[in-house]
Amino acid sequence: MLYKSTRGDEHLKSSSEAIITGLACDRGLFVPLSIPKLPFTIAEGIKMNYQEVATKIINAFFDDFTETEIEDCVNKAYDEKFDDIRIVPVVKKGKGWFLELYHGKTAAFKDMALSILPYLLKASLKKEKVQDRILILTATSGDTGKAALEGFSGVSGTEIVVFYPEEGVSLIQKMQMVTQEGGNTHVFSVKGNFDDAQKGVKDIFNDEAFKEELKEKNIRLSSANSINIGRLVPQVSYYVYGYLHLVKEGAVKSGEKVNVVVPTGNFGNILAAYYASLMGIPVNMFICASNENKVLTDFLNTGSYDTRREFHVTNSPSMDILVSSNLERLLYLLSNEDGKTIRDLMERLDSEKHYRVDEKIRANLSKFYGGFCTEEETNKTIREMFLENNYLIDTHTAVAYKVYLDYLKETGDETPTLVASTASAYKFAESVALALGLPKEDDEYLYESAIFKMTGVKVPQGLKGLRDKKILHNKTLSISRMKEEVRRI
Repeated sequence: MLYKSTRGDEHLKSSSEAIITGLACDRGLFVPLSIPKLPFTIAEGIKMNYQEVATKIINAFFDDFTETEIEDCVNKAYDEKFDDIRIVPVVKKGKGWFLELYHGKTAAFKDMALSILPYLLKASLKKEKVQDRILILTATSGDTGKAALEGFSGVSGTEIVVFYPEEGVSLIQKMQMVTQEGGNTHVFSVKGNFDDAQKGVKDIFNDEAFKEELKEKNIRLSSANSINIGRLVPQVSYYVYGYLHLVKEGAVKSGEKVNVVVPTGNFGNILAAYYASLMGIPVNMFICASNENKVLTDFLNTGSYDTRREFHVTNSPSMDILVSSNLERLLYLLSNEDGKTIRDLMERLDSEKHYRVDEKIRANLSKFYGGFCTEEETNKTIREMFLENNYLIDTHTAVAYKVYLDYLKETGDETPTLVASTASAYKFAESVALALGLPKEDDEYLYESAIFKMTGVKVPQGLKGLRDKKILHNKTLSISRMKEEVRRI
C-alpha cells in the first residue's frame, strides 16, 4: 500500500515514510492509493477482542509492516493504561449505542490513536533506517495535546511541542498539559484560537528554508495531529469494532446497516468512520454533529465552506474549530481523486477564507447529515440523559446525541446507531456539573467531587490530583513567535 498527496503531488510514499513525514511536500495530506477491504469476515470479527481487530485493520493499511510488527505496536498501546479491559466498551443507552472512546490514560478519544502513534513512528524510523531526531509539532483544541504529550514523553530521539489556545480549553485540559513531565515535552499557550494555532503549525511545516535549517542539524518535523495518516488509521479500528459488537449483540444482522454519529470539529474522527465503511462496514448515514461553530453543518447543507464568521468559545471546546483539516481527505475521495481540484479549493480557503464545491462533489455528500447544537441544548441533553437513563456524558457527546435526536425526529430513521462518546464528563467538570443543576463553586476543582457524589461515576485515574501537580509549562506566545520557539527548542 502506497500513499499519495490529496493535492496531486506524484511522489508516492510507503506507509512508514508517510508516518514519518506527516504532511506531503505540496502541503496536501497523505491518503492510501486505495482503501483496503476488511481483512476478515464479520463472522470471524465478532470472535476477536479489540487488540485483534486493531491489528488486522491497521496492518491492512500499513502492509509494509509485518502483522507481528503491528501486533507489537497494538499490544503496547492498548494495555493496562486503559481502565476497561474491553478498551472500547459499547453501551446501549437511550436511543443509541455509545462507543466509549475515553477509557485511556488522558480520558479522551485521542488516546485511541495517540497511544499507538509513538510505537508506529519508532517502528517506521527503524524500517526506514532514519537516524535523525524527530520534532513533533502539534496544535490542539484540548485533547490531542495531552494525549500526544503522554504518548511521546520519554520516547528517545523525539521532542514534542504542543500549542493550545490561551482561552480555548477547559481547566482540566489545561492542567493536564501544563503539568506534563518529560524532558522532551514542551507546551505553550498561544494568543488566539485553535485555528490560529493550527495555521501557525502548518506554516512551520510549509517553511522550506526552516526545514532545511533543521535538516542541517539532523532534525525532521512530524505531526501528531490527525493530518498524520499514522494518527488517522488507528481510529478506523473502533468503528469496525463497534459494528462487530452490534452484530454480536443481535442489534443488527451481519450486512445490515447502522448509522454513525460523531461530534467533530477537525473532521478526522468522522472520516475514520467513512474509511471503515469503504472497507466494508455497512453505514446508512454519517451524522456530523457541530456546536455553535457550525461551519461543517452549513457546508454539508449548502456545499459552501465559509470561515468568514464569528468564532464561538463554547463548553465543547474540542470542537471550537472553523478550519477542518481532514475534510480535505473526504473531498479528495468525493472528487474522484482530483488533486488539482482539491489544491484549488484549499488555496482558495487560505486566500479567500471560503470555497464552494461543484455539484458532483455535493451530490456525493448525500450520505452525510449535518446538524448543530447550542450550549443551552448541550446542557439540557446532559441533564436529561442522566435523569432519564442514569448515564453521564460530557459536553461533546451531548452535542452528538442532541443532533442525533434531531435527525431521528426529522427523518424517522430507526436504523441502529453508534454514537461516538469522545471524552469523560470529568474533563469538562464545571460545564457538566452546572448542566446537572449542581451549584456554582468558587473552587473549580470541587466540581469533580460534586459530580461523583451525585452520579457515583468514578473520576478517571489520570484526572485525579491535577491541582496538586507542579506547573512545568507556563509560557504564552503570539502566533508570530511560534517558529522562533521551535528553533530555540
